[in-house]
Amino acid sequence: MTPRDTIAEIIKTAILEAQNTGKLPAVTLPEIVIERPQNPEHGDYASSISLKLARAVGTSPLEIAGEIAAFIKTSPQIGNVAVAPPGFINFTLDSRWLSDQVDVILDSGKKYGNIDIGKGSRIQIEFVSINPTGPLHVGHGRGAVLGSTLCNVMTAGNYNVVKEYYFNDAGSQMDSFRQSLYARYQQGLGKDVDMPAEGYMGHYMTDLAAEIIREEGDRFLKIPDAEAVENLGQLGLAKILDGTKQDLERLRVEFDVWYSEKTLYENGQFDKVVKMLRENGYLAEREGATWFVSTALGEDKDNVVVRGNGSPTYFAADIAYHYNKFIERKFDEVINIWGADHMGHVSRLKAVVGALGIDPERLRMIVHQMVTLRRGGEIVKISKRSGDIVTLRELIDEVGVDACRFFFLCRTADSQMDFDMELAKKQSADNPVYYVQYAHARIASILRVAQEKGAASDNGDVSLLTSEPELALIRKMLLLPEMVELICNSLEPHHLTYYAQDLATVFHSFYKQCRVVSANRELTAARLKLVKSAKLVLGRTLNLMGMDAPEKM
Repeated sequence: MTPRDTIAEIIKTAILEAQNTGKLPAVTLPEIVIERPQNPEHGDYASSISLKLARAVGTSPLEIAGEIAAFIKTSPQIGNVAVAPPGFINFTLDSRWLSDQVDVILDSGKKYGNIDIGKGSRIQIEFVSINPTGPLHVGHGRGAVLGSTLCNVMTAGNYNVVKEYYFNDAGSQMDSFRQSLYARYQQGLGKDVDMPAEGYMGHYMTDLAAEIIREEGDRFLKIPDAEAVENLGQLGLAKILDGTKQDLERLRVEFDVWYSEKTLYENGQFDKVVKMLRENGYLAEREGATWFVSTALGEDKDNVVVRGNGSPTYFAADIAYHYNKFIERKFDEVINIWGADHMGHVSRLKAVVGALGIDPERLRMIVHQMVTLRRGGEIVKISKRSGDIVTLRELIDEVGVDACRFFFLCRTADSQMDFDMELAKKQSADNPVYYVQYAHARIASILRVAQEKGAASDNGDVSLLTSEPELALIRKMLLLPEMVELICNSLEPHHLTYYAQDLATVFHSFYKQCRVVSANRELTAARLKLVKSAKLVLGRTLNLMGMDAPEKM
């Protein structure tokens, strides 16, 4: 239980006792929210519960706060409780308890930060999921890092997380991909053919066709066109997916499941959902097509499920896919991480999930905005290599995996992102990636030097850690479990980047003010314990973000 949770329980108990003794009337308690004061002089935590109770109780918030404070029991965690206008109850953590947490952190090891908010519930997080018709570009990288970091954090929160990539290997875009590849294949063998009007014109298609020619020769010219298109399409799909997997693995993104759209039709999920929706009156036939009657569920317009030519829409596939997620695989919760171009699909998908008899609140959506690449003040629009879009692979090659992950993560998903490639490569404190990783490397260096000098922390007495820089560092380390809880609730993993920078700053401040290895052997041992715990917490934070925690830089 985090200090925040403990304080919330302490306040609740105090209010109930005040009510039982008649000091406060027996009114319904609102949610007890524990916040961190903006001014550290006001304590470590604060509650405004008295302000929320004022109207129901009929007295001033300050009086209510005083009554509650009078019933707060002493606790090893709490050093001081104070009431402040207009009705806040402020809590300061006990210094001795704080210093004891160094041993608690070290004993927890790499499990430090783990909490049990998820209670083992099964949750599926689907992310990236682009059509397998081309390479990943930088925008896809943002979704990949958001998703994989969220998976790491929610696993630390004791959710049973399944990481899933859904690929569209059916439908009109795959038809266009196959036709485009066949045209490039024929052109590569000297035939004068035109690209399809709605074809994929990127340079990568020419490269893909050339690779197939090197491996397969001209054998696809010797079979009927329809067969050649199908066979080439299968080869091309496999190569694109293989390239996608390689790029994601380089970015340290792995999936438990790669789910094929085509199987939704082959295994009958599509037929089941159409039957279910039709029986419940949610489908209508008009204008030669089959429509999902979204307006009956509060949407602005109805949506086509099956086109006039009999082909299902992407929306139809999404319906079948979420039927599979919730009803067949029985996930307790599903999180979809989509690009900005999918914003319009969110409300209609929630509507159809409700029509399938599933609580729409069990489906949560993150829509991330676009990424603008810059080199300093200059916007980078195209690849130097191919003249097309800048691929994720090119970005990783230029700035490295850790910079990609940190920069993609450092803004809220719903905000536009400027990715400064020059800053990402800078080896200075201006670059937040370098700044945070340097802090970890510095800690590792301190521990190596201590070992060389024969200084040890084995029997360090943490009660000697009483100075403000030492306690400030411990306070900051204790926030990691709260970060995990915050991110699990808000689905906003960008908080980790700010926490990592804050932790690095507080460590650097401690290091400047407190000599770690000194003639005082007892204090040296205690401070080495503190440094070890800081290394553990910073390393754990970097690992949750999918980044390296370097020993040297």
